[in-house]
Amino acid sequence: MKRTEAKNVGQIINDLLKKENLDVALDEHRASALWPQIVGDGINRYTIKRYVKDGVMTVHLSSASLANELMLNRAHLIQRINEALGRDIIHEIIFK
Repeated sequence: MKRTEAKNVGQIINDLLKKENLDVALDEHRASALWPQIVGDGINRYTIKRYVKDGVMTVHLSSASLANELMLNRAHLIQRINEALGRDIIHEIIFK
């Protein structure tokens, strides 16, 4: 068996996630978890549920007027989420 450089546990886990193609799914979950941080408590208060699938974040809101306002700022929200993740995961946000 060939001896290799020592890796820390974090590197081993990241390598395994990439090998099994789970890194994108994990980042999608992280994107959903970042929503309150990105929009703040005031907007998050109206968020009923949110989820991400295949790079599309779906956010259910209790206020239709807030959904309309956020729709206008969708590109900025996508940019802020992707910056927080460190890579482009979200390419669309749908407000319902």
